[in-house]
Amino acid sequence: MSRLWLALLAPLLLTGCILSPGKFTSTMTINADRTFAFTYKGEVIAVDPANALKASGDKPATEDAAPDASATPAVYRTAAVNPKAGSTPEPEPTEDAEAKNREIAVALSKERGYRSAVYVGKGKFLIDYAISGTLTHNFQYPFNSDANAILPFVAIELRQGTTVPVKAPGYTNAETGSNPMGGGSMTQAAKLLDGTFTLDTDAEIVSQNNEEGAKKVNGRRVITWRATPLTKDAPVAVLQLKN
Repeated sequence: MSRLWLALLAPLLLTGCILSPGKFTSTMTINADRTFAFTYKGEVIAVDPANALKASGDKPATEDAAPDASATPAVYRTAAVNPKAGSTPEPEPTEDAEAKNREIAVALSKERGYRSAVYVGKGKFLIDYAISGTLTHNFQYPFNSDANAILPFVAIELRQGTTVPVKAPGYTNAETGSNPMGGGSMTQAAKLLDGTFTLDTDAEIVSQNNEEGAKKVNGRRVITWRATPLTKDAPVAVLQLKN
């Protein structure tokens, strides 16, 4: 399935930017009347899409059998492999990577919801994001057309009727979990995954995949998922709204 996703996303990955969670705290509040609020505060790691494709064994249709590494667009170029057995390549920032990431921070800062978006170097951003509104359309975070940010951490999908799935594919290990990306730079980013995602709702919970289930807090239902490098299953819940 990961290879299929990579094949479908390959053209976009050449120009897009993959962002991965680092150390973070994230909350999603969804009310039965369709009002919602979402927050993300913490680190975000920039990942090289080209390296992720190469590590997976797939390559874009436009890539030759023996690609020229110097011509490969990259947020990060991979350093030489450590000769020790079992070692993996470590991401090595380049001047182009640093410049692109600074541009991404500027683009994010212009988007509604970002209280702060600071690039601190070596692929790491410090993000403070908060937004609220009414669910009249699908929601996903992050997605920014100027920064070409793709593959959201969290997504709310509105369907016909009152059923609303909430999924957080970004809050799982990209190598072994349900995130469609894996290997290479994504593996390195997955090592930095450390956070919690909390869903707070007064709507009916049709289903959810947290073993501890929902806890009742002040008449509401609260589910908290932990995200670490060992997390294999992305947080998923299905809610039943009133209208």
